[in-house]
Amino acid sequence: MKRGIKRGTVRLVSYLLAAAVCCGVLAGREHARAAQWERSAVNGYQRAFGQLVTAVGEVDSALQKSLYATSPGMSGAICAEIFGKSLSAKAAVSALPFQCQELERTDGFLSRVGDYAFSLSRGALAGRALTPEERETLRGLSQAAEVLSLNLKELQSGIQDGSLSLTELSGAGEQLEQAGDARQLWVGDQLSLIEREFPEVPSLIYDGPFSEHLTGRAPRALEGQPEVDEDAARRAAAEFLGLVRSRVYATGEIAGDLPCYGMAADDEGGTVYLSVTKQGGRVLGMLSSRPVGYEAVAEAQALETARNFLAEAGYTDMAETYHMRRNGVLTVNYAWRQGDVVCYSDLVKVSVALDNGRVCGFEARGYLTCHTQRELPEVAVDAVQAAATVPEDLEILAVQTALVPSDGQYETLCHEFKCADAEGRHCILYVNVQTGQQEKILLLLEDETGTLTL
Repeated sequence: MKRGIKRGTVRLVSYLLAAAVCCGVLAGREHARAAQWERSAVNGYQRAFGQLVTAVGEVDSALQKSLYATSPGMSGAICAEIFGKSLSAKAAVSALPFQCQELERTDGFLSRVGDYAFSLSRGALAGRALTPEERETLRGLSQAAEVLSLNLKELQSGIQDGSLSLTELSGAGEQLEQAGDARQLWVGDQLSLIEREFPEVPSLIYDGPFSEHLTGRAPRALEGQPEVDEDAARRAAAEFLGLVRSRVYATGEIAGDLPCYGMAADDEGGTVYLSVTKQGGRVLGMLSSRPVGYEAVAEAQALETARNFLAEAGYTDMAETYHMRRNGVLTVNYAWRQGDVVCYSDLVKVSVALDNGRVCGFEARGYLTCHTQRELPEVAVDAVQAAATVPEDLEILAVQTALVPSDGQYETLCHEFKCADAEGRHCILYVNVQTGQQEKILLLLEDETGTLTL
């Protein structure tokens, strides 16, 4: 009996030893695997940082070269180079293991430089030489890029000589939090210092999204109108919904570039939420929380409902541009028409639920921001002449005149040609009425749900 117990004990100990050995082997393998993964990650970070240093240096060099270009062709080539190098630098930034704030100004600078250079390259393609103001802006950008390049190269030297390890590079954020009395500056710390001491960047005035003219832009449709109080906003919301004022209640204030009062009203199966601008007391947006059921309303009927709703809300001379049906809701886009010219910036959207045929959404930000009576330029190139820019293998289906917004919210008067190719695919070509040059090309993706533009 004792011998059996002894054998069992020996067997148990053997099993435990074997299990311990297996666990040790597995732990060793996992440790080796983790170490290998860390080395791979650090090598990737090293490559990305090296690419960032190289690309910023090349942006700096290209900006310096742009100051000496005197012909549109050379300016365009160099600006295209600046744009490409900026994209490479931004790609390297996105591959680094830092938080947004550690490279926020660097990333923003690269975006502005690239977009500004791209805008100048388009002007060069049209044969336009750089103006003195544009050269001065490029000089300021070059000076900022030079300082940034030198700072990044100094940081790279610290990594290469071992004063900053690649392990610290991969965990800079966490180590900064744990080492308030750090004896050594980590990579993230040095980057934060570079960000705080970022050189002054000149204001950009151009046709693009980073232009200074877009900052603090007042909504044109509300210019000169007084601010309203909450009670007036409540009345405006009730009138917009066709309800008695007692059914509408305030939900708070909404900050942003268009400060608003939040309003709401209970509806069948949900709540309708509205935002009413403090300036002018106009409804900026409306949305119903009611879930939409099975579709029971024809598209033509929904389009008529949206059109009538828009007219009752006081929006006249609106042209339907395109519509999209998704999740039982038909959303229709309208643009204001000034005479025979469609102004695409003055955009209003109306959504209709296809289960009960009622309006469930409204959005007028584009209209309130941009709407005004324009002074349109004279047409130097008529539609017949402009049609010569349409490729011969495209069939022109419709022609109209349109005011087309750019990324910088400037507008260009164009002849709009809706065309079809041999396979029946549709596209829209915009030709500048003054230069006769193609201004923009859109591809139309059309299916049973509606139309998208690319």
